[in-house]
Amino acid sequence: MSKPGSRGVVWLGSPSFPDAAREALGNTRLRANLKRATTTIRDKRLAVASELDDWEQLRDAATAIKNRTARHLDRYLVQLEAAVTAAGGTVHWASDAAEANRIVTELVQATGEREVVKIKSMATQEIGLNEALAEAGITAYETDLAELIVQLGDDRPSHILVPAIHRNRTEIRDLFTAEMAHWGQPAPENLGDDPRELAEAARLHLREKFLTAKVAVSGANFAVADTGTVVVVESEGNGRMCLTLPETLITVMGIEKTVPSWSDLEVFLQLLPRSSTGERMNPYTSTWTGTTDGDGPREFHLVLLDNGRTDTLADEVGRQVLGCIRCSACLNVCPVFERTGGHAYGSVYPGPIGAVLTPQLVGVENAASLPFASTLCGACYDACPVKIDIPEVLAHLRAKAVERKPRGAEALAMKAAATVLDSPRLLSAAQKAAALGGRALAREGRIGRLPGPLHGWSDTRDTPAPPAESFRSWWRKNREGER
Repeated sequence: MSKPGSRGVVWLGSPSFPDAAREALGNTRLRANLKRATTTIRDKRLAVASELDDWEQLRDAATAIKNRTARHLDRYLVQLEAAVTAAGGTVHWASDAAEANRIVTELVQATGEREVVKIKSMATQEIGLNEALAEAGITAYETDLAELIVQLGDDRPSHILVPAIHRNRTEIRDLFTAEMAHWGQPAPENLGDDPRELAEAARLHLREKFLTAKVAVSGANFAVADTGTVVVVESEGNGRMCLTLPETLITVMGIEKTVPSWSDLEVFLQLLPRSSTGERMNPYTSTWTGTTDGDGPREFHLVLLDNGRTDTLADEVGRQVLGCIRCSACLNVCPVFERTGGHAYGSVYPGPIGAVLTPQLVGVENAASLPFASTLCGACYDACPVKIDIPEVLAHLRAKAVERKPRGAEALAMKAAATVLDSPRLLSAAQKAAALGGRALAREGRIGRLPGPLHGWSDTRDTPAPPAESFRSWWRKNREGER
């Protein structure tokens, strides 16, 4: 079960990424599931992106829009609040997870209802909303197919786009058969593992909830500041049901999801589906502006969530991660994620974007291992539709993590190295000593196990024995007189 971190974001943080990744690497079924799914999505994305001659121009435009919005976010948020209010909605401001959970819980309690239906939402996972509602005696039903799978399995999401990517269809069939009856409509008898059968079982299970729920909770992909319009894109239609049938709609949205105008939205609606699902457009793009008599929910509440985003905005290098549109393209190209899966990151935001977003939301000191969960190969930057330079931010956060470490043996070793490297005389003496010691430890041209704490290096690397004569000595004998 997840627990709140220092700033309220859902963050497990234990074990650290290296330990969690080591365990995940031993799970051959997990690795097979991940490879199959990420390869399929990656190939689809490349195919549909290559259809657009102006793909790179769209990426540049998206980057410019996000940068401009971030510079003037205070103004756009005030504009958004005014527009939503004028359209009949109510805006609430939440500085952290605890405040957001309190606001949503009180809004649900005011309706007298004890159940809510939910649209897939990273923001509500971030704040641990389902757990907070459960503590207040309110049951939240996930209606996205993958989130339903996660909920039925008492599991955690492992991917931004496909939360149940770590499970195959046979596992899902067994889960539906065992657990659906505990949450409502049971799975059909003799359910097979064909995707169509599984999808139909989910529809039958959820239909009752859609038709009876009075309150829905959603996230948001975007909110348009000048009109107060909120946007959700999805592929299954469950979102459309949640947004139209209940009497009360509560949306929890990170403040960075704001865009200035409808013309800005046009850019992202071309980039997001191609980058996330490999589709030219999302099957369902729902937009709503406040409330309308006789059409849709009677009450609309928009909860604007900070939860560390303002602090992130203050970092000139790190702030670019707030441009993320949650497409998950970086996860699908990452060699680390493909082998470890999302659970190893200990956060609701896995993969490369999680490695740079989570430490900034919870504090680098609380997630110091995540910036190192990368090879810095740059594939994530190439895939990102808004050109977030994830490798740059990773290096930036690694520096912060190292600076925050207690100044122990490692710091003393680095200070000693700096002293030696700054002195030609000391460097020459150190090289001679290292060469003599290295040759003494060498066997068949290779250095064996080094003594003391140095064995951590030699246990995982082949180190050639140093040559009998150093380059410095050779140069002194053969070339020094030529100058």
